[in-house]
Amino acid sequence: MKSRPSFWRLTAAAAAVAGALAWPGLPAAASAAAPASPHSLTSASYQAAGAAAAACATSRPHTGKILYAGVTGGLGRLTIKNRLSHDSAVVLVRGRSKAIGVYVRAHATATVRNIKSGTYTIYFTTGSLFRTCTGRFTRGASYWRVKQRAVFVAPPRFTVATMIIFAVRGGNAPTTPISPKGFPAP
Repeated sequence: MKSRPSFWRLTAAAAAVAGALAWPGLPAAASAAAPASPHSLTSASYQAAGAAAAACATSRPHTGKILYAGVTGGLGRLTIKNRLSHDSAVVLVRGRSKAIGVYVRAHATATVRNIKSGTYTIYFTTGSLFRTCTGRFTRGASYWRVKQRAVFVAPPRFTVATMIIFAVRGGNAPTTPISPKGFPAP
């Protein structure tokens, strides 16, 4: 098993140009409540509890899997290139609201389309063994915020941006490590 590299600083590089594409909607996530007492479980309750545990089990979603889609309907596009040896979950926050969350596997590229115009703060986490119900990695997790905000403009012009996540000293969009509590999990 490879050891985790020591990061000097994670950097996200961004560039904006014009273009537009469409983005499919996000399916709703399922959840189940646990019964009050294990003695009151019926066969159906055991099946529901097992399904809830399976839904919250660690997984490795495909690159480009939309984890959260709260603000969509625009013409903006963000391509995320993960150059790290660990998977990443990227979350865009508009104001105080989570807007979009996407999963990007190690050494892979994903494109998020239909980003509404506005100013976004970009957060990301890296690690392994991702739990979709919590939006967090369970092994080797680190949490980051890109210092520079991403601005997506409204038509007649619109923004197409590229974000490259890689470990390097400096860079044109430095990041700040944040606490797990400060990460807006998708």
